[in-house]
Amino acid sequence: MAEVTHGSLVQRMMGAAMLNVATYEEVEADRTATGQAAAVVAIVAVATAIGAIGDGTGGIIAGLISAFLGWLVWSAITYFVGSKLFGGTADMGEMLRTIGFAQAPGVLNVLGIIPILGGLVRFAVLIWILVAAVIAIRQALDFDTGKAVGTALIGAIAYFAIMMVVGLVFGGMAMLGGALAG
Repeated sequence: MAEVTHGSLVQRMMGAAMLNVATYEEVEADRTATGQAAAVVAIVAVATAIGAIGDGTGGIIAGLISAFLGWLVWSAITYFVGSKLFGGTADMGEMLRTIGFAQAPGVLNVLGIIPILGGLVRFAVLIWILVAAVIAIRQALDFDTGKAVGTALIGAIAYFAIMMVVGLVFGGMAMLGGALAG
């Protein structure tokens, strides 16, 4: 078993953002790093909310709730797809930790507040996070890059389908509540 070094949150975020495989292996193996992964999700959600000021996309609290829900759902889907369809070996904690740290480049979403440049930064960060997520999936599930990409693609389809249903349910409830209140 590899020795686990307990890196600081900032060191691990930098390693994850630099797509350092050793960082993903470290957080996968460190069962105490789930709290750090949750902190990454929260930090990125706040940075994204700040970067989106003026876009009318919601506040920090809504962003935090959405980020944590997305992290949990995405981790569960990739765990299920990767382990059941592609034969990967991981547990849910390993997926939560690696997927959480894969979001580290999202800290740069704070630059979204800059006119014109902000949209380009957010797009680049999205691509960066997708690449990091494939590495996170590959390392957590202990299989090759092809299976990681397959897991991410199938998982993305399932994730968006689930989120659309959730959006329709909550959107319909909000409309109903508004109609009853009005």
